[in-house]
Amino acid sequence: MTDVLIDGESLTPEEIEAVARHGATVGLSEEASEKIRASRERIEAILEDDEAVYGVNTGFGDLVSERIPKEDLETLQENLVRSHASGAGPELDREVVRAMMLARVNTLAKGYSGIRESVVETLVTMLNEGVHPVVRSRGSLGASGDLAPLAHMALVLLGEGQANVADDPPASGSGDRLPGDDALATAGLEPLALRAKEGLALINGTQLTVGIGALAVVDAERTLRAADAAGALTTEVTMSTTANCDPKIHEVRPHEGQAASARNVRRLTADSGIVESHRNCDRIQDAYSIRCLPQVHGAARDAIDHLREAVEVELNSATDNPLVFPADGIDDRASGTANAAVLSGGNFHGAPLAHRLDYAVAALTDLASICERRVDRLLNPHIQEPHLEPFLANHGGLESGYMIAQYTAAALVNELRSTGRTGTDSTPVSGNQEDHVSMSANAALEARRAADAAATVVGIELLSATRALEFVDDDLEPGAGTGAVATAVQAALPEEDGDRPLHEPIDDATAMVLGGLIEERTNAALEDELE
Repeated sequence: MTDVLIDGESLTPEEIEAVARHGATVGLSEEASEKIRASRERIEAILEDDEAVYGVNTGFGDLVSERIPKEDLETLQENLVRSHASGAGPELDREVVRAMMLARVNTLAKGYSGIRESVVETLVTMLNEGVHPVVRSRGSLGASGDLAPLAHMALVLLGEGQANVADDPPASGSGDRLPGDDALATAGLEPLALRAKEGLALINGTQLTVGIGALAVVDAERTLRAADAAGALTTEVTMSTTANCDPKIHEVRPHEGQAASARNVRRLTADSGIVESHRNCDRIQDAYSIRCLPQVHGAARDAIDHLREAVEVELNSATDNPLVFPADGIDDRASGTANAAVLSGGNFHGAPLAHRLDYAVAALTDLASICERRVDRLLNPHIQEPHLEPFLANHGGLESGYMIAQYTAAALVNELRSTGRTGTDSTPVSGNQEDHVSMSANAALEARRAADAAATVVGIELLSATRALEFVDDDLEPGAGTGAVATAVQAALPEEDGDRPLHEPIDDATAMVLGGLIEERTNAALEDELE
């Protein structure tokens, strides 16, 4: 049975995660196979006609005017892959390589790339058997797509380069590093001899950018839901009001994300004895980090929704160049034959993703910032509530409590504030033929780091708020949702009294955020899903 059926039209970020992180199996739909075969037939017809067509029988980039003889076309494609595998920097994580491979398979499955079905099936088998090319993380300009990283991937198909071969399951981190040909052999594969157009079809596109983007979307959405839970628990233990989440407030400013976060906080704190205990107190307003939670969390939600929209479109788009179409209805200026047309364009340009990735980094930075401010309100003896102990220590002065956890949150927020302006940069290349690029892959790498950093800050708030709950009167119960959160996080807190290193609890809480445990527990407690 195939877990994820590839058709070129319906791949989702959740399916990217399932394959990249959890080893879900992949297969090509029959409709996709038919489209791939028809596209290759169009390329074969062009080769028979012998007209000069970019990407088929010419040089690349600034060498586009160089015509390549028929007997050298296979060498041309293999040279393209070899020369473009010129990345640098640390290797990409296994999950990112798998995400990139899956995204590439899906765009090839649309049937506009002119590649043989056997080449696409080789990539599918590599995914299913756990053959993961060693790919360097730096070198993509986001136009002409993610050339260098995709070339490192494609190099293994030639039996060259290196690959990490996973033990069972396919996405596992265990296994051996082997030369490309030996790695293919472990999956029952032999090196390929690329034919006309196939090298370019493998490396020209935005699949590193969109693969990372898909994982970042999934992580950011989980972080946002966990941030609502953390903020709701902080609201309770600081004896703050949930009146700021009243539907009437959000009906008159109807941003979708804002209303969703407000609903989450209301549901999480429903029937809270803590909230009820001070409903008629004399406090007029809470600080912005609590009172404006729906507005700030909601704006971040809307930004991530905007990124998801672009990622879902891009995952199911044809992004290489040139693209191979049936000749019917194509402008007569197109290169090709009576049966096929090859159109050069710019679908490889990463700008549609790069701009939104930068925007997502900014939104995650703001989310982390407001969470860090709530952590400070839990710990800071100059502003915290009287029932809480300074820095949540049992013996302030002798112990530092959670003081340095807030330092870590502050350091992460500072790191986030220095990123997020990558995608709109451009450095001309290829003899100025490619004179405006997007740097979308760098933007995606930053968005992934931002999602991780924001999740860690949310984890620190969860730890701090759960610890603060220990100072609340035992007779006062939190809401069903926040109570479930606190129970889950309690397992990560140091068991012994007194100061203990907090790095492992921070890691555990962050894993609860990114792994979906926080929303899993709240969904079970509420018998419904957080938005």
